[in-house]
Amino acid sequence: VPQTGQNQFKYTVLETCERIKDEFNCLQTHNHNLKMEIEKMLQEKTEMQRHYVMYYEMSYGLNVEIHKQINETILGKMEIAKRLNAIIVQILPYLSQEHQTQVAAAVERAKQITMSELSTILSLQAKFSSNRIRSISLG
Repeated sequence: VPQTGQNQFKYTVLETCERIKDEFNCLQTHNHNLKMEIEKMLQEKTEMQRHYVMYYEMSYGLNVEIHKQINETILGKMEIAKRLNAIIVQILPYLSQEHQTQVAAAVERAKQITMSELSTILSLQAKFSSNRIRSISLG
């Protein structure tokens, strides 16, 4: 059956409508997939923010606890230093003049110790302690 120009036009219009419909459905599916992906990313973002807040709270709490412990340690050491100083002051009069001078000089030197000197002393003490433990365990 020979097709006339009008039939061909209808056929191409129908084909075009079908293609438009297919493309629309494809775009609609793609749009739906993008919306689902956005929703998933929003959930992930919310979860990441929740983890960030939890991490921040934990690190803040840990920081506060560390500072509290450092302050307690410092206060404890200051108390020990006060007590030792009180003991030295009580014992000092019973020492000979030469020893009194030496002790007074040592106390003054101890009051002027720097952080680097203190670090050196502490590292030497730690080294000495580990060597003693090693020699005890080997002996």
